[in-house]
Amino acid sequence: MFGMLPFVTSAGKKLGKIFGGKKGEDKLAKEVDDLGLDREGVNIHVDDEGKVTLKGKAASQEVKEKILLAIGNIDGVSGVSDEAEADGTASQFHTVVKGDTLWAISKKYYGKGSRYPEIFEANRPMLAHPDKIYVGQVLRIPADDTASV
Repeated sequence: MFGMLPFVTSAGKKLGKIFGGKKGEDKLAKEVDDLGLDREGVNIHVDDEGKVTLKGKAASQEVKEKILLAIGNIDGVSGVSDEAEADGTASQFHTVVKGDTLWAISKKYYGKGSRYPEIFEANRPMLAHPDKIYVGQVLRIPADDTASV
């Protein structure tokens, strides 16, 4: 569990007003479903202030993190409280700033810009193209499994 993962409230996909209980929860669940993410076992709760809470048990750590990002990168969401369980190694997260590219982000986290496809793939289906990232977007940075132990 990560605790509260902050997001830029005014950045991300626009779904219209999503807060105020069941209606907002249904919109977020539909977004996760439309992305083809397996949310079985994961419950989504939305409060009136733009905070979302995930509870339950996700199919895997990767799926849980993708659900966190799919929900958090929606305009109006200020943070996602991760109270869900999952098996697997946790990733790091990176908030995109002006001038960022996947190449630069890959160089920062992995020491090589040429590993940017790993970050791109780790954020699919939320990313459709490696050049289509935006300021305020939060990306998943998987653990560097090539690092020396």
